[in-house]
Amino acid sequence: MKPIVVITHWVHPEVIELLAESCRVVANQSRETLAQEELLDRSRDAAGMMTFMPDSIDEEFLAACPQLKVIGAAVKGYDNFDVAACTKRGLWFTIVPDLLTIPTAELALGLLIGLTRRVLEGDEWIRSGRFNGWRPHLYGAGLSGRTCGIIGMGAVGQALAERLSGFQLRILYHDVIPLSTEEEQSLGVTAASLEQLPAESDYLFPLVPLTDQTLHLIDADVLNRMKQGSYLINVCRGSVVDEQAVVHALNKGRLAGYAADVFGLEDWALANRPRTIPSELLQNRHQTLFTPHLGSAVDETRRQIAMEAAYNILQALRGERPRGAINSPVRSKCLPPAF
Repeated sequence: MKPIVVITHWVHPEVIELLAESCRVVANQSRETLAQEELLDRSRDAAGMMTFMPDSIDEEFLAACPQLKVIGAAVKGYDNFDVAACTKRGLWFTIVPDLLTIPTAELALGLLIGLTRRVLEGDEWIRSGRFNGWRPHLYGAGLSGRTCGIIGMGAVGQALAERLSGFQLRILYHDVIPLSTEEEQSLGVTAASLEQLPAESDYLFPLVPLTDQTLHLIDADVLNRMKQGSYLINVCRGSVVDEQAVVHALNKGRLAGYAADVFGLEDWALANRPRTIPSELLQNRHQTLFTPHLGSAVDETRRQIAMEAAYNILQALRGERPRGAINSPVRSKCLPPAF
């Protein structure tokens, strides 16, 4: 019999077709997230799973799915998944690290311009029927001559710096692993301390993974040290930013604006994660700009990401090491190919 592969969220038909050549595919054809109980029922006899950002796989889930050999995650950040538990149980865990970089950097830039130039308010003004031609309203902040701070100069940080370079900005960055002098010169960036960045940046981008060390990295203390009237843009993980602290910083005028594509309620691995976005943020339509986790939501990119996750699954089921593997399960060497 063909091995069962469960796909937890909607994917392009070509992805299902690729897997169906050698697997029995159990696909979620809706655009919604399955209840955890239903997902578990579908996965009990599965050899492989393709998972996505809203999923959370832990030891208890894996224990109920003893046939699993591989979890192919169509994500770059994997903080919602217990990789150690996968390794312990002999499962491959794979990610797709590269394809999300450029779309995420593009969205970060779009949020920056949309927030600072008050695009959402302008759109609402036009649609209200009150616009009768130019008036001295909705003056915002430009980019030229300002300072941008990037915390985390990984792939997305570098891609963002490349895209910001044409706006005549001063770009500061901080990373626990600094770039080489040649890389800094190529990107036009200057290293700074984590204490220096908030105080000197007009626009601050945290671009780090969610870990114990980066949980609420941008907290009340950091926000209080930011320049008066500065802007914060978050496209990494919601819980890297203390959303309640952002509410206070906006109310006090320390922050002129906050844009986000990610929110604390999405960080399912955190037991004490918030269940909603703070109502004060949602009601503040003049200092905020939000998108529903669209970082990689470019149609062709999402197709490529799911295809890459599918290739990883197929490699594992053939008894090979998947190219997107981030672990080395010892027992996987003893498992025969599924087909």
